[in-house]
Amino acid sequence: MTRLMSALGDGKARGLPPVERWNPPFCGDIDMRIAADGTWFYLGTPIGRPALVKLFSSVLRRDGDDYFLVTPVEKVGIVVEDAPFQAVEMEVAGEGDARSIAFRTQVDDLVSVGADNPIRFERAAKDGLKPYIHVRRGLWARVTRALTYDLLALGEVREVEGIAMFGIAVAGGFHPAVPASEIGDGEFA
Repeated sequence: MTRLMSALGDGKARGLPPVERWNPPFCGDIDMRIAADGTWFYLGTPIGRPALVKLFSSVLRRDGDDYFLVTPVEKVGIVVEDAPFQAVEMEVAGEGDARSIAFRTQVDDLVSVGADNPIRFERAAKDGLKPYIHVRRGLWARVTRALTYDLLALGEVREVEGIAMFGIAVAGGFHPAVPASEIGDGEFA
């Protein structure tokens, strides 16, 4: 078994705070932003300490379209430009429906694609695609550009609700990306 798959073990998440159960008062917005490339900023300056970013990410919560850092005593709003996480490493084992795919985010969350952690695709500029993997509690990781090419190389065409769709087969499921009729010469990436 490979490194990422081994690290996933039984698939249980690391011990994260139960932010979904905390309901502290909203204390306003702070000048914290997660850029589209996954860089965390405070007061306009990148947060250079990975341990601090991991700490903040562990108390990140999404309510509707808004993002908050939540503790038992306060809740503060932050800005997320695209997705709060970046999938920076991918590992694939097997083929077709029996394929497993694991991702590691920039804050070391390990995620195995499946029913609880699906892949979704959105249109990008110039008719490209942006794949995302669900990490936890409504929080998603955008797959980096380099990994997007590797992920799309696994794609195949299957019929979904009567339409031929290009997508990714993994963990017994199929994650459609675009109608097969839209596939051209490398235009999705």
